[in-house]
Amino acid sequence: MNSRTVTLILLRIVGAGLLAAMAAIHLYLWADGYRSVPTIGLLFMLNGIGGGILTLAVLAAPKRFLAIVASLSSLFTLGTLGALILSLTVGLFGFLESMAAPLATTTLIVESLGVVVLAGLAVYAFMLSKSGGAAGAPQGRDQRVGHAAG
Repeated sequence: MNSRTVTLILLRIVGAGLLAAMAAIHLYLWADGYRSVPTIGLLFMLNGIGGGILTLAVLAAPKRFLAIVASLSSLFTLGTLGALILSLTVGLFGFLESMAAPLATTTLIVESLGVVVLAGLAVYAFMLSKSGGAAGAPQGRDQRVGHAAG
């Protein structure tokens, strides 16, 4: 296994792990009482479900779709992070959160890292698709054979 393949696998695993952690945090908080908060409760549940689905997608996506899946996952995580920041500062849907809330600091860290890792995965997967894949094999005709024949 070459270094590109190892890097891609590690980015997938770390990105999926961060997505899963974000989803788990939201489902835990939803079950722990946020479900009774109008609008926010439903959004926490949907975030948990969506994060779970994206976790599986990051792990299972074929290489040709990985850049798209990782991009969407990064944007989803960024949107979740943005919602948290809004709820901590000016409020969101009439709900004002505090840093003293359960898992607020952990969530900020997990989501911030998730955005960075998943965006990195998206860029890396895109670069690999343009350079011929994780193994680095040239697409199409082998240039050495073409040169020798010409």
